[in-house]
Amino acid sequence: MNRRLTQLLIFCAVMLVPVMALADGGGSTTGGFAGILEKHGAIVAVHASFGFGFVASLTPCVYPMVPITVSIFGATEATSRWRGAALSATFVLGIAALFTPMGIVSALTGKLMGSSLSNMWVVLALALLFGALASSMFGAFELALPSSLNNKLSTVGGVGFKGAFVMGLVMGLIAAPCTGPFLTGIIVVIQQKNDVFLGAAALFSFAMGLGVLFFVAGAFAVSLPKGGAWMMGIKWVSGVGLAYMAFAYLRDRFDPVRSLVSHPSYTFGIVAGGVFLVGIVLGVVHMMAERRKSPIAHLSKPMKLASIIPAVVGCALFVSWVPQPHGVEGPAPEIVWVNSEEQGRAKATAENKPVLIDFGASWCTACKELEHNTFPNPGVRTEAQRFIAIHVDATDDDAPDTKRLQAKYKVIGLPTVIMFDAAGNEVARFNEFVGPEKFIAAMKKVPASSAAVGMK
Repeated sequence: MNRRLTQLLIFCAVMLVPVMALADGGGSTTGGFAGILEKHGAIVAVHASFGFGFVASLTPCVYPMVPITVSIFGATEATSRWRGAALSATFVLGIAALFTPMGIVSALTGKLMGSSLSNMWVVLALALLFGALASSMFGAFELALPSSLNNKLSTVGGVGFKGAFVMGLVMGLIAAPCTGPFLTGIIVVIQQKNDVFLGAAALFSFAMGLGVLFFVAGAFAVSLPKGGAWMMGIKWVSGVGLAYMAFAYLRDRFDPVRSLVSHPSYTFGIVAGGVFLVGIVLGVVHMMAERRKSPIAHLSKPMKLASIIPAVVGCALFVSWVPQPHGVEGPAPEIVWVNSEEQGRAKATAENKPVLIDFGASWCTACKELEHNTFPNPGVRTEAQRFIAIHVDATDDDAPDTKRLQAKYKVIGLPTVIMFDAAGNEVARFNEFVGPEKFIAAMKKVPASSAAVGMK
């Protein structure tokens, strides 16, 4: 009894992982991994990668392989539980040995990716890619290796630790097409950040999450629940999320698309939320129809088809609406940006004013969020009138002037917003998207003149 209870608790704890990962990024407008990274930092994002890997293991072309695979390398028939756990851990390390180099390579090639995201054709290609991945989650086509190749790969390695490690590498190859919808978003962000440590850590964590079920099944001989409605639910939610990511690339690159969703009124938010809710309800009916012996089984396909448009459109509109300032009244003058750093600093010295420097790029999603959600805020605009505001366009990160300014101000990533007092002392620095309230609080801490600095 105790053994069964322990196994059940382990499995329930594992099932909570994707919920925590999705909840952590739920409020972001930049999509899963990117939103978590910008709002909570690298440590939380790496932990969330574990959750994304676990969700990927629930897909139809990975989950059914769990009991088959652990029996091939002998974990379920090990002479002791410790040996079964060791074999299973070796198998998971094999998966990590395949995925971790992807993160390193992505980070090393990241500069090219970051600059290329200013190209509309690259953005269109990425939007098309995420759209295609979303379509696969909705059942338009299946992402999987041919069954004949899967059968051949499953015989590689043999029994024992060597076999377990090789099987881990092989499972990584088999799972790769299914992990694409989750993995692509992580890799794109790593390429933008050009951070080798982040790339290696995120992909290693992703591989650990992907291998959790294999480890649990092999180490504890747990009989996993069969696939069914819950698996269809995972695919449906993933499809909506991926479709939103495709839209987000278009929205953040093309102003006409952004103008379609730039409506801060509560009426727009209510309508968008209502459409989204309709899609969710239809999606839930589809999942309920997938249950075994469901009396509404005949409604599964029609409800899924009917749910896609309201769910995707509603999600795009509602999630884009949430971070916009709502119910803010009172006009405020726009921030006047100086595009020359030298001229801006000279003007600040001449007028004895503090300085606000914004490093951004057309391919930087969080920079767009600052531009459209924080800087237009009436409170931010009012406070900014006593600053000299300088904007540095770092879209071309290979330009000599961009490199010079990044070195001068110790900029290691985008966005970077720095506030200086009138005497030239750095008072505040942000390396992520921050909302208006936090931004205003930082601005108010900057003295208005060099005389005020001396009085502090």
